[in-house]
Parts: sequence; structure tokens; C-alpha cells
Amino acid sequence: SQLTFSFERQRIMLEETEVTRGLVGRYVETYAYADGRLDVRWKGHSLPYKTFDKDQRVTHAAITENKRLGDVLAYIKERQEQLPAPKVRTNSEKNGYTPRGRKPGRKTDFMNDPAVIARRRQALSDLDAAE
Repeated sequence: SQLTFSFERQRIMLEETEVTRGLVGRYVETYAYADGRLDVRWKGHSLPYKTFDKDQRVTHAAITENKRLGDVLAYIKERQEQLPAPKVRTNSEKNGYTPRGRKPGRKTDFMNDPAVIARRRQALSDLDAAE
């Protein structure tokens, strides 16, 4: 019964209060500030929340902070370093869109067109012959 939504590859979990219980299926406003803060509001009221980063990695600081979990976190960090960083796919990649290229029959590069080169040579030779 946790209310969640995604924002910039992070899962935002609203803390359960009297206000948030009635927000199922409703839109909330998110304000992302330049200093990295995020504010979630509904009808002008700021809502308490927690964030969960989908791409989070175990840091060295987390290993040294937790004495009991240090060995387990070190193992997890080692495994995460072996795996490549997760690639964020664009909507075009998710939907399988592939560009089809240029339309057939239209040549836009006139400098390398053999017919144009032949006409240019003919015109230059005609000019030289006229002089």
C-alpha cells in the first residue's frame, strides 16, 4: 500500500500520512531545483517522501560505515564492478525504431555525381577550346 512514482530514473516513495492515503491515482507536482533538491507537492502542500535510486551502487564509504555488513557489502561492490554500468535506453531503442535512411532517387551530393563531373569537364574543355 506504498504510493510510488518514477522521476528521473529514481523511485519516489511517498510516506504514508492522512493526506497521501487519498492520493491513489491522482497527479502530484514535482519541483526539481538547481541544487539537486526535489519537492513533491499536492495542492500546494509539501509531501514527505523517500527516494530509491534504481542505478545505485555500493560505495566504499558504505562498507567502512557498517562493521557487521562490511564483508557482504565488499562482496556486493566487487560483483557490481565486474558488471558493466546499466545502459539507459532511449524511447526509440525501447520501441525498436530504426531510421530508414534517405528517400531513394534523391541525390544531394552533386560534387561526386559522375554525370555532373562529366558535364563540368566538358564545359571546361569547351571554354579552353573557345579561347
